Amino acid sequence: MKSSRYHVVKVALLMAIALPMTLTAQTVNGEPLQAPQVGHPRATVPATYQGREQGMNYILSQIEKNNRELQAARQMTLASQYEQRSNNNLSDPTVSYAHVWDSKDSEITAGELVVSQSFDFPTLYSTRHRMNRSTNAALDARAEATRQRILLEAKLLCIDLIALHQAQQLLSTRSEQADQLAALYTKRIEAGDANKLELNKVKLEQLNAQTALRLNATAMQAKLQQLLALNNQQNLLPGRPGPLGPTIPSAEAIGLTAFDETPLPDDFLTLFGELIEADPELRALEYERQAAQRQLSVSRQGWLPKLELGYRRNTESGHPLNGVVVGFSIPLFENRTKVKSARLQSTALTYQREDALSKEQSRLNSLYDEAYQLHTQIKSYQEALQGQQHLPLLNKALNEGEISLIDYFIEVQLVYDTQSTLIELQSQYEKKVAEILRCRL
Repeated sequence: MKSSRYHVVKVALLMAIALPMTLTAQTVNGEPLQAPQVGHPRATVPATYQGREQGMNYILSQIEKNNRELQAARQMTLASQYEQRSNNNLSDPTVSYAHVWDSKDSEITAGELVVSQSFDFPTLYSTRHRMNRSTNAALDARAEATRQRILLEAKLLCIDLIALHQAQQLLSTRSEQADQLAALYTKRIEAGDANKLELNKVKLEQLNAQTALRLNATAMQAKLQQLLALNNQQNLLPGRPGPLGPTIPSAEAIGLTAFDETPLPDDFLTLFGELIEADPELRALEYERQAAQRQLSVSRQGWLPKLELGYRRNTESGHPLNGVVVGFSIPLFENRTKVKSARLQSTALTYQREDALSKEQSRLNSLYDEAYQLHTQIKSYQEALQGQQHLPLLNKALNEGEISLIDYFIEVQLVYDTQSTLIELQSQYEKKVAEILRCRL
């Protein structure tokens, strides 16, 4: 009878790999051994942050506003765009005046005033304007890529914090249960119902649980510090936009407490096309390719002469002479090899875009396949083992002497490992989806 009960417990545990379970409290000789709530219980957080997405969205909006790298990228983009615009300006006009006199008779003088303006062949300005428009669009796309990269980094940190918060709850329950078990076996030792070897095993489990809890808390603090660094050390709590100071908010305070499983799209081909079209890196390369094509046209027109128009006034012994200055350059040397260089650059950018497109398509397909497998696995386990309970059965078996303390620890460890695996699976799934939908940040 005892053996059959134990085998039922063990079979149920082996089925629980990577699956959430709902566990309830159990008592052993009147001492409560509380089973952890498996899955992802939502902690009580401020009303502003009920729900992961609301808290995460607020954090991302703050980082977008406060991140110094992002601010620097915006300013550099504007500076580069103004610099591009200045490349198509007219050259400065020139003004010269000469005053000469006769070396033998100082009464004889002459003066010359020349005001002139040089400019490129007129068609060059319109061609350069189109080239600059493409270059500025490429700079905007690069800035958008920087923005998405920083926000994706922040979102992945948020997902890590959710996973660590879930693990902290699990480890806290494990530590509490180890403390209760240690207290129980201390009483059993006093009553002569247990031996010191069993108590030592319980104390080792207690030490391991406490160590795991502290290490996880340290990892949470490190992730929070990274998140705050992305926010320029500004407070992430609503209504407190000032500097953070020495206080670091908890994951609960900023609403990062539970996973809300993001559904995968049924029609990935449609989404795939949208993501490729919206990808800022690919758009930047396309605009750069267009700019290189127009630079090739500019280089070809570089063989056209530069023109000069002006006004000239000569005065000699008080008799003024007015005239017009007309000139042009002969493009013999300045434009050498520029056409060949522009053609090679245009070809290189075409190849770069094709390569980037191929890599992005492969990346999206790979991420979707991984996310789909994770989603299918989680869903299958949830359907197969929903509502099963294991720790109460183990606690009862230990209380009735059906299993030894060592067997109890082995099976309980399997339960905790199962829950930890589920947290990791959901964390990986959310990260894959976040990377797929990066262009929607």
